[in-house]
Amino acid sequence: MRYLVSACALALALRAIAPGEAPPWPPDARAYRIHLIGNAHIDPVWLWPWPEGLSVVNSTFRSAVERIDEIPQFTFTASSAQFYEWVAESDPALLDQIRRRVSEGRWDPDGGWWVEPDVNMPSGEALIRQGLYGQLTFRRLLGRTATVGYNPDSFGHAGTLPQILKLQGMNSYVFMRPKPEEKSLPADLFWWESPDGSRVLAYRIPFEYGDDKSVRERVWRIVTERKEPVKELMAFYGAGDHGGGATKANIQSIREIQSDPKASEIFFSTPDRYFTTLRKEPLTDVPVVKDDLQHHSVGCYTAESEMKKANRESETALVSAEKLCAIGSLIWNTNYPLTEFTRAWEKVLFLQFHDSLAGTALPEHYFTTAREGHGYALSVAHTALYQAAQKLAWQVPATDPGSQYLVAFNLQPWPVSASLEYDLEWPSKDPGIVEDEQGRSLPHQWVRATTEVMERKRLVFEADLPAFGYRQIRIHKAATDEAAASVPADTHHLENEHLRVNFGPDGAIQLFDEDAGQTVFSSAQGGAQPIVFNDASDTWSHGIRAYDQRIGAFADAHVSVVESGPLRSRVQVRSTYDQSTLFTDWILYAHSRVLEARIALDWHEHRRMLKLCFPVAVRNPQSTYEIAFGNIVRPVNGDENPGQRWIDVTGQGSHRQYGLAVINDAKYGYSVLGSDMCVSVVRGAAYANHQPKVLEPNLEHMWQDQGVQTFRMLLVPHAGDWREAQLPRKTEEFLSPVPIIYQGIHPGTRPGSDSFLLVDPPNIVVSAIKKSEDGNDLIVRCYETEGRATNAVIMLKYGGRQWTGRFAPYEIKTIRVSPRSGSMTQVNALEE
Repeated sequence: MRYLVSACALALALRAIAPGEAPPWPPDARAYRIHLIGNAHIDPVWLWPWPEGLSVVNSTFRSAVERIDEIPQFTFTASSAQFYEWVAESDPALLDQIRRRVSEGRWDPDGGWWVEPDVNMPSGEALIRQGLYGQLTFRRLLGRTATVGYNPDSFGHAGTLPQILKLQGMNSYVFMRPKPEEKSLPADLFWWESPDGSRVLAYRIPFEYGDDKSVRERVWRIVTERKEPVKELMAFYGAGDHGGGATKANIQSIREIQSDPKASEIFFSTPDRYFTTLRKEPLTDVPVVKDDLQHHSVGCYTAESEMKKANRESETALVSAEKLCAIGSLIWNTNYPLTEFTRAWEKVLFLQFHDSLAGTALPEHYFTTAREGHGYALSVAHTALYQAAQKLAWQVPATDPGSQYLVAFNLQPWPVSASLEYDLEWPSKDPGIVEDEQGRSLPHQWVRATTEVMERKRLVFEADLPAFGYRQIRIHKAATDEAAASVPADTHHLENEHLRVNFGPDGAIQLFDEDAGQTVFSSAQGGAQPIVFNDASDTWSHGIRAYDQRIGAFADAHVSVVESGPLRSRVQVRSTYDQSTLFTDWILYAHSRVLEARIALDWHEHRRMLKLCFPVAVRNPQSTYEIAFGNIVRPVNGDENPGQRWIDVTGQGSHRQYGLAVINDAKYGYSVLGSDMCVSVVRGAAYANHQPKVLEPNLEHMWQDQGVQTFRMLLVPHAGDWREAQLPRKTEEFLSPVPIIYQGIHPGTRPGSDSFLLVDPPNIVVSAIKKSEDGNDLIVRCYETEGRATNAVIMLKYGGRQWTGRFAPYEIKTIRVSPRSGSMTQVNALEE
């Protein structure tokens, strides 16, 4: 309502002004002090490749230095550690000049992150690394760290960011999107509070972060339209997107305002100076916001599937490799490639730039830069992980020439019952026994491998793995195969003692929970199925809140039994829609309470969205989404929402509170309408198409996500809510790798199983175990996942080190372990 009234007043005021005449200043204009923020928003990639972005950075920064030399009191603000790193490499003399201006207070290095990233899709740990590597680079190159988070153009902001920012040394935050018509806020200046209680002073940039037009109009609109709790405000100016900075028109307009005795007081400033000035007052009238800052451009949660999956794979691979290498460097003297890990993270963080991860850049960026960057990160991670695992595995004796040996590693600091797969050379006629190091028989079955050349077979087996440790597995011949009943499966159903899955002729499935006596999917909605929606929007989906025009579904299902054995059965549903084909393999393990799906989609549609929809059979539903280092409850109104690895719908079931969670390894877009929960799979949008630009119907266009993509999901039906299902830990177990090393015959001195680290209780999850950036100590980062205060313990079993402490709800803690002194000390996200 405030903005509506202001807009009406503005319209009336402008109507009375002759064309070309500037509107008069309001009577209270002199009461306002306006901090003018000279900046140049730079997209390092978007409608151009990164080498052009580098050139834009150099030219813009050089221009800013010249303006500082020419104009007394002129100040400039620029974010992104990657930009300063580029300048350091390409023009060291320019960096020297920038460093001098920083020391003079006329150049403000804000943001503290590697780039201005998307902040919906990166993991919590990746956002920590944005600040870790960004702030350390600021300190190294510029002599100081940032105090202001700065992310004007990102398409929404996770509600957990205030805690992350505070841990990185930043107590303020500047953003622009979502705009007032997209997200109503009590004021543009507000305290932003995350679920743990951390607060930063946030400022939504009025109107735009800059352009080459008159500054007078923008300042006039701020003092006329905005009704803020303070009279000290910021106005941003300067050409942007492709760089530029302050223009001659900007400077001329500023001089005119400064010479007008009726105008507001304006002066060159910086965000850091602005927030420092504000904090001199009590700010008791500044409102508090406890929420995500959403939504803008909801299509970005799903556009360019390959990019989304590669981001998650890279994050997971780097965290996993660091964990094993860090513990290994302390215990079995493995290498920790600190420099390589840092460079790999920098590649991933750069690709999390908002236009890059959002899927809105040129196709060349995804076909070259993104594949190269993610490929580098994955190569570094996989090489380090398996070298560390090999070094330990070869210290575990494997002495029977008639046996084959594997060593499986659990990277979670709690015990895990794992379902594992490994391809071996094994004669078809030979039965086998699979045992752990103590001779206990393990459930297993042989299935078809990727190739059957040289009698390769895939061994599927289950093993209990110790907390952050390993277990040796022995496979040897037996007189006969151990008799065991198969998990019942045919083309109509799949079941064990806990779950029953029924397959319909159209490819939809029904799921029944035997333990709870609960039908999981609503029969009225036809069960869980892949549904196609119309999507005529641009790449960003500007102006869209929901995809609700259903136009079809995958059908003409062909159902076949792929595997049937004592450990698991696997049923494949192949269905089609127009030119596209969907293969869904439903896998159910003996005694399991979860259902796995392995999906391959061959997509050839344009401007259509595919969602996998699960109509959960509950009343009074509540939807919960994982976000960075936390979760959030959102309305069940059908709007498209960002989330991370899991989503849950819980409500009143047939007998008690009941729900379903879906975990996945590649997707970030979701919607819930009532109790109908959908995972957004693919959109088929045109590359870099921004309204109002209309696609020419007679021209060829490049379309996203054409061809084959694969991903996995885990369906977790549960009594109670998602906390009772220990969903955050299930997510880590499903998505984190379990490295398996094949052993040759050799002696060794280590036991057949061991454990190195334990974290307890279950609502505490570890996001990182790494070497400190100075290479001296061990860093362990944990966070509370269920929103309850908790006493926790971290035990390093070698050396007898133990840390105990209390976590506030959703609190993140970073513990620094000194191998020399044995001390375990809580530090901030910069490891200080």
